[in-house]
Amino acid sequence: MEQIISYFETIPSLHRSLILVGGITFFWILEGMVPLFNVPYKKWRHSVPNFFFTLTTIIVNFPLAFLLLKSSDWAVENQFGIINWLPEMPLWLYVVLGVMLLDLIGAYAAHWVEHKVKPLWMVHLVHHSDHNVDTTTANRHHPLESLIRYAFTLAGVLIVGAPIGIIMLYQSLSVVFSQFNHANIRLPKKVDNAISWFIVSPDMHKVHHHYQLPYTDSNYGNIFSIWDRLFGTYMTMNPKDIVYGVDTFPDEKENSSIKGLLKQPFHKYRRPTTEG
Repeated sequence: MEQIISYFETIPSLHRSLILVGGITFFWILEGMVPLFNVPYKKWRHSVPNFFFTLTTIIVNFPLAFLLLKSSDWAVENQFGIINWLPEMPLWLYVVLGVMLLDLIGAYAAHWVEHKVKPLWMVHLVHHSDHNVDTTTANRHHPLESLIRYAFTLAGVLIVGAPIGIIMLYQSLSVVFSQFNHANIRLPKKVDNAISWFIVSPDMHKVHHHYQLPYTDSNYGNIFSIWDRLFGTYMTMNPKDIVYGVDTFPDEKENSSIKGLLKQPFHKYRRPTTEG
């Protein structure tokens, strides 16, 4: 564990890029082998806006990364934050708790707030308006959402008091798990159900991308599924019944246009419908 944390404390930017690209490549290939939905869409054309928003996410986060480092250094130096106030524990437990708490604040809480606050929902809408969810959807976030998510991650670093090694480990895991649970892959049902008790599985997260409430407002987790189960936001649905997209913005052509997606947060709020 010491070697892992030591590696992530000084992980080169190239290695972080390889994790991002390697994850997309791996799950892209897997989607062709064991697809959940055999949808006849043009995969490369569909990926263009998603890759564009992946790039904008990198551009937004890169110059702000130093704030994470400075905040982490300050928290560690001043013994500030939850994991610094707990009794001494084995390193592996310290790391697990750090990653879990960062996932709670930086992913689950951020995601929940984006669904409950109307202006933030309009920003987050870009992610939900994908009509063919696959591994490239994972990083389909408007630049404004990248800033919102960054703010929650920064708050998480201070509240948790995580050292930079745990932060970099968390962010790397977050990227890969997001690619995994968005991937258009079919796992054996028993396997998917079993892992969904601990981590967010593909079938579990696909429910969140159903086009109508109440399913859209469920399964907010990214790495750990415990948060949805703990806070009562866990829901199940037969994958065969899932329809991707958002009921209030059904225009697939506009939702596939980079220009249209960049303007999406500035549309007037539209009240969603509820299934059933």
